[in-house]
Amino acid sequence: EIRLVESGGGLVQAGGSLRLSCAASGFTLDEYSIAWFRQAPGKAREGVSGWSSDDGSTYYYIDSVKGRFTISSDYAKNTVYLHMNSLKPEDTGVYYCAAAIPPPTDSPDEYDYWGQGTQVTVSS
Repeated sequence: EIRLVESGGGLVQAGGSLRLSCAASGFTLDEYSIAWFRQAPGKAREGVSGWSSDDGSTYYYIDSVKGRFTISSDYAKNTVYLHMNSLKPEDTGVYYCAAAIPPPTDSPDEYDYWGQGTQVTVSS
């Protein structure tokens, strides 16, 4: 059974940092792309960052997080991380990780497996 479990969300002041974890089971990181999405109240789910080991590692970041967020992987733990620095109130939302066949895209429709989400709240 494929399963994704997010953790690491919380309440942080603007300018602070958080590290989100996405622990995968039922597949290895060589088989699927992993992406992070977020959804703010009343807004559509948007792709924040994606990663794949395909073609020597492929990444993407949406413009609003470039230079602040970094995605990384730990094969031994079968876990993908989202390191979030210089957080802003507009980063607030529920963050989800998702898995799909590579390459990673920012379209939620391309993803077959989802975690339950973790809340990130950035106060001003």
